[in-house]
Amino acid sequence: MLKTRYWISAVALSATAFLGGCASGPSNQQLGTVGGAVVGGAVGNAVGSGSAVGTVGGAAAGALIGNEIGRRSDQRNYYERNPYTYYPYNGPRY
Repeated sequence: MLKTRYWISAVALSATAFLGGCASGPSNQQLGTVGGAVVGGAVGNAVGSGSAVGTVGGAAAGALIGNEIGRRSDQRNYYERNPYTYYPYNGPRY
């Protein structure tokens, strides 16, 4: 039980530090990465019976998935705000 509290505290502290570095507010990509890592770590911990490998693996997989979902959301929001701005070869890179 105490070990779980340490993991939750560590994840909350690292998420706070990660999001604290965003001067203009976090993008959906950043929020998706952090949220995916937290959820993936919790799922990996539950599936892996509390093993560190399961927790870290779940956090990594969740971060990758959350990053991709957030990136696509940022792209969709960008093109909805700027409907006539499409640059196929030299546009913004996400």
